Amino acid sequence: MNVNPLKQIVTKQKQGESVGIYSCCSANEYVIEAAIAAAKRDHSCVLIEATANQVDQNGGYTGMTPQKFKEFVFGIAEKVGFTTDRIFLGGDHLGPLTFASMNEKEAMEASEELVRCYVAAGFTKIHIDTSMKVADDDPNARLSDEVIARRGARLARVCEDTYQELVKKDPSAIRPVYIVGSEVPIPGGAQDPNAGMQVTRVEDFKATVAAFRKAFENEHLESTWEDVIGVVVQPGVEEKDAGCTEYDRAKAAELMASIKDFPNLVFEGHSTDYQTKYKLRELVEDGVGILKVGPGMTYAMREALFALSYIEEMMFHGREEEASHFVEVLEKAMMAEPKNWQKHYHGDVNELWFKRKFSFSDRSRYYMPNPEVAAAKEKLISNLRKEGISLAVLSQFMPIQYTKVREGKLANDPEALILDRITNTIDEYLFASHQEELF
Repeated sequence: MNVNPLKQIVTKQKQGESVGIYSCCSANEYVIEAAIAAAKRDHSCVLIEATANQVDQNGGYTGMTPQKFKEFVFGIAEKVGFTTDRIFLGGDHLGPLTFASMNEKEAMEASEELVRCYVAAGFTKIHIDTSMKVADDDPNARLSDEVIARRGARLARVCEDTYQELVKKDPSAIRPVYIVGSEVPIPGGAQDPNAGMQVTRVEDFKATVAAFRKAFENEHLESTWEDVIGVVVQPGVEEKDAGCTEYDRAKAAELMASIKDFPNLVFEGHSTDYQTKYKLRELVEDGVGILKVGPGMTYAMREALFALSYIEEMMFHGREEEASHFVEVLEKAMMAEPKNWQKHYHGDVNELWFKRKFSFSDRSRYYMPNPEVAAAKEKLISNLRKEGISLAVLSQFMPIQYTKVREGKLANDPEALILDRITNTIDEYLFASHQEELF
C-alpha cells in the first residue's frame, strides 16, 4: 500500500512532537512559486490546495480543472527546480458548495464527479465538505450530522473507487488522506460582519467524528476511515477586514485536549491568516496539524504590488503618462464588477474605497487575472526593470527587501521583490509548523 506521507503529521503529533504543515490555499502564480521556492530552500515539502469554487470539473472561476491545476502547479515547480514528489495537492471544501442550488440528487451527482476528477488527477489530500444545504433541504431546520456524514461517506466511496482505478494505471500512486467537518465560514470568508464566532464545542466535535465513522461503515469503508487524518474545527481564529481574531489557547483548551482521545486524528484549522507566528506555533503545539492560509498570502502579494506602484509613482514624477497606474486600474476593475467584494465589504462610500484596497479579507485577489489589471501589472514590472529601482524609494516602501538587496541576498528586480514579500508570510508558517521534519 502506498502510504501517504501526510500521515506523518498524525504520527509525530501523537508522539508529542509539535509538527504540522501549512496549506497554501491559492491559485495565484506568485504565491505558488513563493511556496515552492521556500520548500526548495529548506529541503522540505509543500501543500497546495485548490478550493471547489476555484477548480472543478467545469473549470471553476480560475478556468482550471483539477488536472489543469496540477499541470499549472507542476509547471511552476519545474521553473523553480523542485521535485514534484514533495508537493502535496489538496482539494478544499469538496462537495455541493457550488451545486447547492440543485436538489440533492443532482447536487450529489455533480459532487461525485467533482471528487472523482480530483482523485483521478492525483490529488492526495481531500477535504470532504457536505455541510451546506441543497435546494430540497428544509431551509428552517439544521442539517443533521447524519445527513452531512451520509453524503460525505458517499463522496468518500467515489474517491476510494477512483483511487483503485488510478492505481491500476499508476502502481506508485499515493493513497489520498481525508479531512472531514467544516465548522468554519464559507470559502472566501464570512459575509455577515456581525456574525459571532465560537470555539467548537467538544460534544459537537465528537458527534461529527462518530457520525462520519458510522457513515463510512455503512458504505463498507472501514479501511478508508483509517485514511481520515483530520477534522475541521473552529479553534477560535478568523480573518476579518481589520486583521483577525487571535488564537486564545485558554478558550480552546477543552477542545484541544479532546483530540487526545483520537489516536488517528489531528485538527485542521481554517482561516489562520494573519495570526502571529507565535500564535500559529501555539495552534500546532495544541493539536492543529494543518494550518490553512489563503488571503494572507495574496494580501502580501498585493502589498508588494502596491509598494512597487508607489515606487513607480515617485520615480515617474512628471512623467505620469508613462506610468502603469496599477492601483487605479485595479480600483476601476473592482468597481466595474463588484460581485466579488460587495457581499463581504460593508460601510459608507469612503469605507468601501478603503476596504477594496486594504481589507485583510483581500477580495482584490479575484481581480488579478482581469486583462486590464494584468496588463497594468506587466507595465509596472516592465517600467521598473527598464528604469531600475532606486534604493532610496525601495528603502521607503519595502524596507525588509531593501536590506536583503543591500546584503546581496536578493535581486533588485520587481518580481523577485514580490516573491520575497510573500515569503515573509510563508516563513511565519514554517516557523510554526516545523514541516521540514515530515521527511
